[in-house]
Amino acid sequence: MTSPIASKIIAEHLLNINAIMFLLENPVRFKSGMISPIYVDNRCLIFHPEAWHDVIEALSSDIEARKLSFDVIAGVETAGIPHSAALAYRLNIPNIFVRKQAKTHGTKNRVEGGDVRGKRVLLIEDHISTGLSSLDSVAALRESGAIVEDCMSITSYKFVEAADAFANAKVKTHTLQTFDIILDIAVQTGRISARQKEVVADWLNDPWPWARRHGLVAAGTEN
Repeated sequence: MTSPIASKIIAEHLLNINAIMFLLENPVRFKSGMISPIYVDNRCLIFHPEAWHDVIEALSSDIEARKLSFDVIAGVETAGIPHSAALAYRLNIPNIFVRKQAKTHGTKNRVEGGDVRGKRVLLIEDHISTGLSSLDSVAALRESGAIVEDCMSITSYKFVEAADAFANAKVKTHTLQTFDIILDIAVQTGRISARQKEVVADWLNDPWPWARRHGLVAAGTEN
């Protein structure tokens, strides 16, 4: 629901700071084994204050436009934490974060920052691929007594398998920046050709057998 002008600005930011890179000649292999021609690293936003500020403002506006209802904003360790904290500060809303694993000492909590029992929590992710880490955090929040019905990310591959997983968990996903706009801007600015756009779009539509279809192998594994 981001305005066309804001969406273009966000897409340009993500491309300019290399938060999104196209690796068609040397695709990367995810930990899942999937081979990808796209590398997304929204963690680098925090090093670019102008871009980061625009992203946080766009998230704030998007939340208002969607009329999302929540009491607390949560970030997923680690990449989601700075964005959730900045957004919570912007909206003057309590903020927490969810550990990937419980501490082995002290309170051994996974949810840190405050008591979420009976609270409606909006989960913030930097990026959603398969959605497994996000849904694991949803489970941890619900085990702590939170009500979690919405997850917002800066970007998402919009995989069918992820959509099905979120639907099964009864969580709605909201994405600030879609890849159709990112690909359009990438072509307009000469980062990729129209033909390369088609190849990347083919991956987004059907990622698992994509490398075999195009006779490609991965250069390395994404960390």
